[in-house]
Amino acid sequence: MPHTPRTFRPDAETEDTRWPAARLLTAVASRRASRALLHSPWPGAATGRDLDARLRRAQQGRLTARTAHRLAELALGAGRVAEADRLLALVPAGTKGLAGTRARRHRHVGRISEAVVELRRAASAGRATPRERRQLHDYEDELRLLSGWRPVLPPVVGYRPEPASMLHLLPGTPAHRRSRRAPRAHSLLSATVAQGWTVTAVTRPGPAPDTGSQQPAAARIVDGVAYHRIPPARRVRTATGRLQQEAHALLELALRSRPAVLRTTSHAGNALVTRAVAEALGIPWVYEVRELPADRWAASRPAEAATSERYRMCCAREAELLAAADDVVTPSRAMSDRLRELTRTLPTGPVPVRVAPPAVDGPYLADPRPLQEARRVLGLPESVRVVGAVTELLEREGLDDLLHAAALVAEEVPELLVVVVGDGPDRPRLEALAAQLGLAGRVRFTGRVPDEQVLLYHQAFDVFVVPRKDEVGTRAVVPTESVEALATGTPVVASRLPVLAETVDDGITGMLTPPEEPETLAAVLQMMLECPAVRRCLGDEGRRRAVPARTWHAVAADAAEAYDHLTGRAGPQEATA
Repeated sequence: MPHTPRTFRPDAETEDTRWPAARLLTAVASRRASRALLHSPWPGAATGRDLDARLRRAQQGRLTARTAHRLAELALGAGRVAEADRLLALVPAGTKGLAGTRARRHRHVGRISEAVVELRRAASAGRATPRERRQLHDYEDELRLLSGWRPVLPPVVGYRPEPASMLHLLPGTPAHRRSRRAPRAHSLLSATVAQGWTVTAVTRPGPAPDTGSQQPAAARIVDGVAYHRIPPARRVRTATGRLQQEAHALLELALRSRPAVLRTTSHAGNALVTRAVAEALGIPWVYEVRELPADRWAASRPAEAATSERYRMCCAREAELLAAADDVVTPSRAMSDRLRELTRTLPTGPVPVRVAPPAVDGPYLADPRPLQEARRVLGLPESVRVVGAVTELLEREGLDDLLHAAALVAEEVPELLVVVVGDGPDRPRLEALAAQLGLAGRVRFTGRVPDEQVLLYHQAFDVFVVPRKDEVGTRAVVPTESVEALATGTPVVASRLPVLAETVDDGITGMLTPPEEPETLAAVLQMMLECPAVRRCLGDEGRRRAVPARTWHAVAADAAEAYDHLTGRAGPQEATA
């Protein structure tokens, strides 16, 4: 079938922004499970107490095979694999739809080949439903993708890039939208423009929520960066098919913008597309790895997931792409160590990794507003002691430990107020926990706020807290918000994890406490809230070190130097010097 060229549309958020990065190449199958739940007598995916209540109601009567099967679907959707297994044991073999449920269970813990075999058996026996046949097609495609599939593009003969020109494939939201996920990318790209480079950026496919139009439009120029977008026209069903389309579309844009170097940000789907285009053009490409999606995926599943087939295949695929990139960059030394360990057994040995830490720009470089003024603007009480956090509300961020610590501190510091800026799936549980601990009047959940308000909250906090859990992902993924807090002169209390120890100098710019120890966290917070001189000393030193050393101008200068070496522009200049 001939390929239909894709067109581009700027300034539209993509559907990928509604999904965490850890969904590495799995969204299609996840939506299948969700739709199955929506067609059951118990709409939606049940979690926690909701699921427990449904199980109790069902077990008050006779638990039929049909009811057990549907409850197993709900338990699986809530990630409760052991509960799902007990329920599935009550469902007779050969029950319609059972193969699909068992396959989802296998895939949930990383047994992707077993999931495929389960569905193939049902198909060969003539028992597979239309939904299960589609599910089999999706799982086979995922297995093919994890097993070495790559987009195929013909070489471009006679390609001549524009000097000092770079094209960046972004993971989702256009970076100039300044969402909490986006400022790092736009700050770096615009600072790279200031280094004399021509920068083009393109986002991956997704619907345009403003007009829904799929017609091409001119690029939008923001701070010198030309933003394009791949619209969702004629998207195919499979993940491999979509990546092949994206590779053709990115190549089409590259032939118009004529970059000398390509750059992309994790995950592996972005890297596969960028690698294919770079090889077709014969130019270098840069892979920025902020986190390993396989680690985040495994962290939300039973322990066996971290040693599963799928986890091993994802890591092997990532190692292959890291070795193929001409330059690998990551925000932290901890992630750099993680990537070198991941590639240690490759024939070429561990990949070299360049560290580009998160930075600040714009209003964070100006003198901070006085604390009381920031509170007046935000409507916060001026006489209280405010402990704050800015983060996604996820279990791994350890906000439950912060609440337990706050309950202890409140006994000695009655004017305590905890402010949590951000949103996420863990918010209902955290709100319930705050009420249970008697903190309902002492905790404010603001939800997501504009970036200019995030700056004000940093300035309004007495202490900024990063109470992360000790997990594989949290040890290496750096939170930009901790750097922002330091830049505003706010002392930081953080979990003693490798990546946080890179940002917070214990006893000098903040304090590090053992993760998942609310009692110790409470003691440190109480000491800091009762000692204004300590807060002022730590905060002043934190700002002195963050500004101007950790600015996007400095990060972009290092990036431009790396691009010069990759494209050969550095050679003559160095020889002249």
